[in-house]
Amino acid sequence: MADINETQLEDEEADALVAAGDPFRMFQDWLEKARVSELNDPNGMALATVDETGLPDVRMVLLKAADEQGFVFYTNLESAKGRELAANAKAALCFHWKSLRRQIRVRGLVTRVSDAEADEYFASRPRQSQIGAWASRQSRPLESRFELEREVARYVAKFGLGKVPRPPHWSGFRIVPVSMEFWRDRPFRLHDRLVFERETPDEPWRTSRRFP
Repeated sequence: MADINETQLEDEEADALVAAGDPFRMFQDWLEKARVSELNDPNGMALATVDETGLPDVRMVLLKAADEQGFVFYTNLESAKGRELAANAKAALCFHWKSLRRQIRVRGLVTRVSDAEADEYFASRPRQSQIGAWASRQSRPLESRFELEREVARYVAKFGLGKVPRPPHWSGFRIVPVSMEFWRDRPFRLHDRLVFERETPDEPWRTSRRFP
């Protein structure tokens, strides 16, 4: 009976969020539940882009900020994903929380975060990660692990005990969603699929349900 009551409560909460037309509140609610139940990286998300031939590319990245403006992550702008997003400013995300048996799919347009945002986040990183952002020529060929360690040592010596500035090739991207799908496991594969859609980021959300 407890499971039935819990499901009914979740249905009521979801219906209220649908009525409010607010997928971001629903996302934050699910993310907070994941922070409790997921052992590692509840903010991990699969990021999908396409290369210059249209071939899809996907990898895991970490969500660093999320609000009504979109979903933010940071990277080397000269990496494969950085180059692909510069050429085609559209992307898809997928959050999957096995412990909750839930996932959220996001599709949207991509913009760069401001220099002020990037500076603020970079300053909050551990010093070793700041050094790593300078040392790693992300996505490019690496002859050996020693080459990477040598670059790390070079920048440790360069910056000494002083402040490590943000590299000009390191910043963040914001995915501004035009589609968000909330998927919840149900028995016998009769899953819940709730979709929020809009043509542009300036328009109100439309909601619908999909067959599992």
